[in-house]
Amino acid sequence: MNARLDHRNPLVFDTHELGRRPGTLKRLTRSVPAPKDFGVAEVIEVPEGDPVELKLRLESVLEGVLVSGTARATAAGECVRCLEPLTRKVEADIQELFSYHDADDRGRSKAEPGDDAEGGPEDDDRLFIEDGLFDLEPVLRDAVVLALPMQPLCTEDCAGLCPECGVRLADEPGHHHDAVDPRWAALQGLAETVKDGEKDSIEHTDGAAPGAADEKQEK
Repeated sequence: MNARLDHRNPLVFDTHELGRRPGTLKRLTRSVPAPKDFGVAEVIEVPEGDPVELKLRLESVLEGVLVSGTARATAAGECVRCLEPLTRKVEADIQELFSYHDADDRGRSKAEPGDDAEGGPEDDDRLFIEDGLFDLEPVLRDAVVLALPMQPLCTEDCAGLCPECGVRLADEPGHHHDAVDPRWAALQGLAETVKDGEKDSIEHTDGAAPGAADEKQEK
């Protein structure tokens, strides 16, 4: 049994005024708060509670109510290359049929709610009107997710981050690191060690020289 819809939910719409006469139209606009997890997880989403502007057209047809229109909102996320925060305007198209329980997909009456014309179970993919109400949230969520970029970029030519030090390359266009062959790097380290040894030896000799000279004078 389906849970009863709450008419106080801003994403639940009432079709009683529309009626069931095919061809009857109703246009409406509504600003609703974005639900939780409204986007692509950990990539980009419309923050929970931010306004989503709906412009809808409700049309009565034989089998139910056809809902079409647009949803506009502002999504927030981060660039997948340089990880900088970004925002994007998103506009999603909506079109969905909400069916009456007592009509099949051709608008014909059915003997028992929950069964199709052949006596089998209802199609799980169909959405239904419950006591004259329908919930737009699952349709809206799918539409917005499809309209969002899967790999958002701060700019189309974002250069990303330096793989060696992590600096944002757009902030330092000339940034680079000199490539050093690891074999030469080992030799360079050995050379520096030898130089340090020679330096210590020279300092030791210079320090001993005055004492040797005094000893020679005493003789």
